[in-house]
Formats: sequence, C-alpha cells, structure tokens
Amino acid sequence: MAACQPEEVASAPTRSPGAASDGRRRPLAAPTLLTGTEYIADATRHIHAAKRRVLLTTLTIADDHRTDALIDALIWAARRGVKVSVAADVFTYADAAGTFLPTGYRGARWRAGNRLAGKLSREGVAFSWLGREKGLIWRGRTHTKFCVTDDVAYAFGGVNLDHRGVENADFMLRIQDERLADDLEDVYGRIQRMNLHERGHRSLELRYGRDRVLVDGGIPGDSIIYRRALKHAQKADRVLLMSQYCPTGELGRTIAERDHELWFNPPRNAGPANRVLIASSMAWTGYRTQYRSARYLHAKAIVFFRGGAPRAAITGSHNFVNGGVRLGTREIALETRDEQMIAQILRFHEAQVRGG
Repeated sequence: MAACQPEEVASAPTRSPGAASDGRRRPLAAPTLLTGTEYIADATRHIHAAKRRVLLTTLTIADDHRTDALIDALIWAARRGVKVSVAADVFTYADAAGTFLPTGYRGARWRAGNRLAGKLSREGVAFSWLGREKGLIWRGRTHTKFCVTDDVAYAFGGVNLDHRGVENADFMLRIQDERLADDLEDVYGRIQRMNLHERGHRSLELRYGRDRVLVDGGIPGDSIIYRRALKHAQKADRVLLMSQYCPTGELGRTIAERDHELWFNPPRNAGPANRVLIASSMAWTGYRTQYRSARYLHAKAIVFFRGGAPRAAITGSHNFVNGGVRLGTREIALETRDEQMIAQILRFHEAQVRGG
C-alpha cells in the first residue's frame, strides 16, 4: 500500500456519560443485523417517530418502489420541524455502462436524481450531492452509508437506497446508542466540510470498549479499515471474507496464505464495468470465489478465526480491495470482538450467501 498518514484516535467526548477514567468507553449497545428490506422498513418507522434529527448518507439514492415509503418519511419529518439532512454521491446518476454521463448530456438517471433532490429540498430537507461528475469514476467517492434517527443508528453495512441496493445480498446494523448517533453526526459534518473543499481528512478511530468504529476520510493511500483488516489477517488461522469484489493487495495475499473462504461475485453477476474489474482481479490474483448464487452479493465483512473460534470481525462499506485505498474512497466500518455480533454475521453468511 502507499504510505499513509496516522489515524486520529477519538477520546470519549464530554457529552458521553460513563466513560472510563482511562478514556476507554463502555461497549456499544447490542447491534441487530437487518437485511436490506428490513433496514428500509425499520428506518422508515423510526424516521416517522423522529423528534430531533435524521441524518442519512449513501452512495446512491432513488425514489422507487423499494424506497418511496422512506422518502415520504423524510419529507413528513421535515414538515414536522425535525432537522433532516441527506447526502448522496453523484455516482447515483452514473450511467449503466459504469461511466459518467458526457459533459452537457443529461440522461434519465441524472434527471431522476435531481427531481428527487429538488423534491426533498422544497419540503425542507437539507440535501447535498457529494463528489464530482468529472474524472475517474471511482476516484473520491463517498462510499459511506449510514442513517441516524434521534439516538438510533443504522450503519456498518452496504445497503444503498435504490431498488437494486435493497434487493442485493446485503445488510445494515441497527444500534440504539446515543454516543454512536452523536459521533456519526460528527462524521456526517466532516464529510460535508471535506466535500465542500474537495479534500479528505485523516483516518479516524472511535473507541467503544473493545470495539472500534473506523472511518476512512478520503485521503488516497490512507485507509484505517484496510490496515486493521490486514493486522487481523496476519494473526488469524482462518479467514472468511464476503465482498462484492475479489480481495487485492497485501490483504488479499495474506488471506490467501491462510485457511480461507472467499465469497465474492463471479463476473457474470456484475454489470459491464464491474464485470471487467472482477474478472481482471481474479486473473491477476488467481483467487476463486465460492459464491454461486445469481443474486448480487454486496455485503462486506471479514471474520477472523484463531484457535478454531472467531476472534474478531470487520463489517461496513469497504470492499477490502487496494484500489479503493489508492483512490481515496470515504468508508466506514465496525471492528468488533462481540461474540453475538459475529454470530449474526455468520448466520447471515450461512442463510444469504452460502445458502443464497
């Protein structure tokens, strides 16, 4: 990997009660894993009940049959006077071939995206587009995905807010924890500020007991998520990986040296651009996937085993490929040692990936 800057380590903010004297915080509240459809339904209910804040950031967003109820809930919350902010990447209206629309040409997806942005803005939702239309399609993307409704956070998965995103084999975690919700609001603010100035920020680590929230700030070559995954892989006896892509770089090589299971999309599952990306990565690395379903796999998690038992997991928006590190995508992930959380990830893998 390219040389990178050290991550920031966040100490417990003064607003968080119960912080230990050494600065380590108590563990997060117990997470619940939700599939895409469960996430949309649950978030919609909480948005309707929100009294103070709703914050949402996503790679792609659309007003379609999978998301229309959630979009309506955002509007009604804003009408009630709730602070509602939504940010989506301009990747939303990349064309079907996987390249941005030519300058001056406004296609159907661009028009649909901007109709939705206008609709939300007119109703009092603070909406913003992230990133730039010009340049290499994957450079500088905000791949981060989370939703905060008052003190409930949905994060550390890959579900995008359109029908394809909801229907993929994917999940989000729901965590009711005021500290996490407050911290994600801070992350949301950082994304907005850095986007305004077309800059990234150093990787960020937020500690909750033994677990950590890892934030990649968009500086090319700097990914705390990739570094932590590599560190765990180097200590592991066995590794189970789920991602839409084949793992690459030092992390991929380290995983391949251990007992491992790789579950990622075969090229036939992907659209033109991703098909080329997956096929070329497989040809370069020699790795093969155990995934056989035709349903697109979009979940992103690694479980690390030592001594026959899972010892840690990293789950979030990062695909564990070195290309995203070099290009500086913004990402978020949870590094956990919680046995119940890891068990939920393994159950998802068994039901939706191995058995999918």
